[in-house]
Amino acid sequence: MDFELEICVNSIRSALAAQQGGATRIELCDNMAEGGTSPSAGMIRECIRRLTIPVFPIIRPRGGDFLYSDEEFAVMKQDIIFCRESGSHGVAIGILKQDGSIDTERCRELIALARPMQVTFHRAYDRCNDLSAGLEDIISLGCERVLTSGGQITAAEGIAELTGLVKQAANRIIILAGSGVNEENISQIATQTGIKEFHSTAKEMTSSAMHYKGVGGLSQQDGGFPIFETKAEKVFKMKQALALIEKAI
Repeated sequence: MDFELEICVNSIRSALAAQQGGATRIELCDNMAEGGTSPSAGMIRECIRRLTIPVFPIIRPRGGDFLYSDEEFAVMKQDIIFCRESGSHGVAIGILKQDGSIDTERCRELIALARPMQVTFHRAYDRCNDLSAGLEDIISLGCERVLTSGGQITAAEGIAELTGLVKQAANRIIILAGSGVNEENISQIATQTGIKEFHSTAKEMTSSAMHYKGVGGLSQQDGGFPIFETKAEKVFKMKQALALIEKAI
């Protein structure tokens, strides 16, 4: 049983920390507080240049819902072409229709542009109107994996639903468990669901190295430039937890 650990990062320092800790690959994004949006060209290229593990940029032109205009869809297509030509190993996509179903027509177009890269359907899936039907749609599209918490706020809360999705998938697609996955619950999620791939930020708040942090209300408002970064130690602890399960099998 080969477990894989994908770490979602939003900076080059976090990407390097994820690799140091033993991540299998990274999902690269910006604006993590909004659930992740497409990273910059410079970020994509620098991560590919510096890392030896696969880089999967998210293709999401803005925060908010997953219903996109024609103009936004055009941006997504250009971003995918850039990722492919820059040497990305994969991308994460997700588009819904107004009724909450998977927009298979547009997703199929993005996937065709992405090949030969791998394609993950991101957590837009958890916002679809029918997880079971949505999973079949994503399988029909040929995505390699789907990132999901089983429709719940966290993967730990969605253990029952994730178990059902693994059974439904029947090895036709990889179920990638994400949202709130950490060193304390990854073993429970793995053993109870049978899932082999996990997605985590492994992040914690880091104090700014700035000596001058502003004065008055501005300094209080931004908290002195706090930075949330992936920590290699947290990644390593999750890898250790998964290794213990493998050893016991």
